Amino acid sequence: MTQHIDPRAIIHPTAKIADNVTIGPFAIIGEEVTIGEGTVIGPHVVIERWTSIGARCRIGAGAVLGGAPQHVQYDGAPSYLRIGDDNDIRELAVIQRSAFPEGSTVIGSHNFIMSQAHVAHDCVIGNHVVLASLAALAGHVEVEDGVMVGGVTGVHQFVRLGTYSMVGGSSRISQDVPPYMLVAGNPAAVYGLNVVGLRRAGFDANLRRELKAAYRLLYRSGLNVSQALATIKRQPHLSAPVAHLVDFIERSKRGICS
Repeated sequence: MTQHIDPRAIIHPTAKIADNVTIGPFAIIGEEVTIGEGTVIGPHVVIERWTSIGARCRIGAGAVLGGAPQHVQYDGAPSYLRIGDDNDIRELAVIQRSAFPEGSTVIGSHNFIMSQAHVAHDCVIGNHVVLASLAALAGHVEVEDGVMVGGVTGVHQFVRLGTYSMVGGSSRISQDVPPYMLVAGNPAAVYGLNVVGLRRAGFDANLRRELKAAYRLLYRSGLNVSQALATIKRQPHLSAPVAHLVDFIERSKRGICS
């Protein structure tokens, strides 16, 4: 087994460290931590118990992963932080484990979590998500694939951010952000379709036109949300992205950004 562990790091005997892992000076790896192959742990990183990290992740200096949730009712019961593969988690980022016994905070794969971002207990983040510096997710936030969240943005607990949406910097998000939308402000409002993000993600012109038509019905037609959804659903064929947009809104418990 090939490992590159600085002698000044502190690693608990129950931690499981895969092959080709690098651990920098003064890092602390706690009990029952699992670290996947090829992951690089920077200096002064703290990874607390019951945390698992996948392969080829990069953890920046001073990040704290798997700490006890900031929840007044947490009683110390075992709970988990599960992080996938190929994530870049930068300096001083904080990600906490679940507040509930046997619960999990979940981070998918190929995400970029920038310096000093905060992900609270029981959040679920998908894949290819970007959280810019000082973005903060409260507990139970759900972030679907491909979302971009600007810096110094606060997201209220239990809010959902739909796939390929983009949230502008310094925003306050207190309601669900529908998929594919561009939102910003305090409180946040929808300003249009995330056309650039969709193009970069490979959505062809036909799909973009269908999503733009759905956006106009939702936000520019004068119809209320229920009427707009009913109109969209009467179309003879709904593409998968439009169907997902409809389903996301119908399942919203907090309402969607205006």
